[in-house]
Amino acid sequence: MRGPHSPAWVRFDTNKYSVSASALGRPVEIRAYADRIELRQDGRVVGEHRRVFGRGQTVYDPWHYVPVLARKPGALRNGAPFKDWLLPGALERVRRKLAKTPGGDRQMVDIVSAVLIDGLVAVEAACAEALSEGVHSADVILNVLARRREPSLPLTITTPDALRLRQEPAADCTRYDSLRRAL
Repeated sequence: MRGPHSPAWVRFDTNKYSVSASALGRPVEIRAYADRIELRQDGRVVGEHRRVFGRGQTVYDPWHYVPVLARKPGALRNGAPFKDWLLPGALERVRRKLAKTPGGDRQMVDIVSAVLIDGLVAVEAACAEALSEGVHSADVILNVLARRREPSLPLTITTPDALRLRQEPAADCTRYDSLRRAL
């Protein structure tokens, strides 16, 4: 494993495999299988890739590098892990639209960073909703996600027995009328 300013990858059998940015600077256990490489740290998986058998190849998982994008949003467009990165439907459409706008890289970083909190399915759905309304800004998509996160209010509130009325009030307008006549 490399230092904190190095790429987030480990070398195995003449090839390099990416690991989660959270794994930087600490030892990683490598489990090699015939078809895949599994990278673990403290018992949790920090990377899993198809195994390659050539020499000098680098295998990336772009999601491993998303936390780094906050400091370097331009890497989303030019960074090796993000070359040929195909995102799911609506998320990819948002990325293409934002690529044409000033500050679009920064907005896209905000959106893909939300995947780490809300999950890919939720962010994809929020992108689809925003696109259906004709918008594609990060502010709108993050707002949709926030609204979906908020718990819904209970539909009914039960009144405790101690607060229930023993006698229902009767509508009697004669008292009101008598007060009006006094003026």
